[in-house]
Amino acid sequence: MKIAVIGAGAMGSLYGGYLSKVSEEVYLVDVWQQHVDAINKNGLIVEGKDRETVVYPKAVSSAEEIGYVDLALIFVKSTITGSALEKNKAILGPDTIVLSLQNGYGNVEQMAEYVNINNIIAGTTAHGSTMLAPGHIKHAGKGETHIGWVQKRKDGRIDSISDILSRAGFETIVSDNVMELIWSKLIINVGINALSAILNLKNGELLIYDETKELMRMAILEAVKTAKAAGIDFDEEEMVKKVMNIAFATGENKSSMLQDILNKRKTEIDTINGAIVKVGVKHSVETPVNVVLTTLVKTLEKTR
Repeated sequence: MKIAVIGAGAMGSLYGGYLSKVSEEVYLVDVWQQHVDAINKNGLIVEGKDRETVVYPKAVSSAEEIGYVDLALIFVKSTITGSALEKNKAILGPDTIVLSLQNGYGNVEQMAEYVNINNIIAGTTAHGSTMLAPGHIKHAGKGETHIGWVQKRKDGRIDSISDILSRAGFETIVSDNVMELIWSKLIINVGINALSAILNLKNGELLIYDETKELMRMAILEAVKTAKAAGIDFDEEEMVKKVMNIAFATGENKSSMLQDILNKRKTEIDTINGAIVKVGVKHSVETPVNVVLTTLVKTLEKTR
């Protein structure tokens, strides 16, 4: 299977790196030339809990070098999904499957402008990864990967993708309810990312303090109520427990939003907590905690 990963940040590098162990043709596409050069020169260093692994995907800064692929994984920030597909359309053939495991809400709608809806798979992952240096990442947490067709149907190609992901080390489950997947991942990010960024805490450190756990809970409950108003029904207590468990499982991970703040980059707050606020307004659901979290992260973006 010929695979390209668009957006070789911490998570894109993790998936592309491990996939390169089980597929001969894996390309990491990224605009960070120093990262691209480091991977091509020395391989990608993946620092795990007990040992360090070096893997050897090919890294490029231009999709023109690759040609059509069988599978394109999208790991860019949700705010630039559409522009990333436009820039890298050279890899998108008529039968290319595009898989989003991104954070945030609204990625599918952006993807559908460039890709046949029947070739789009969306999903979630509970793995965590942190960028340490060019060509060097830390695999900071493990969990299940869930994927599903955006347009519900029987199509065996998704089973082949599930198989290769599983062989690469990502335990993968195929789902027939992709919108539930997307909302579930969104709620997880709502509970963890903004707070970790504001307080400069790793995921697991959020669980140390009663105050942060209570803030997580309030943000999650608002998100669950908003999801229900949008037609996706979750059990409130089960979702709170799920988010807390994922924060524990990825305890050593710095959330992507915290990494953005530390590196003075724009965050995905508008498509995470900000998305809860927007959908809440649409359905007349009050979301005061998420309003505050969104506003604080936006302030951090400006002051950092």
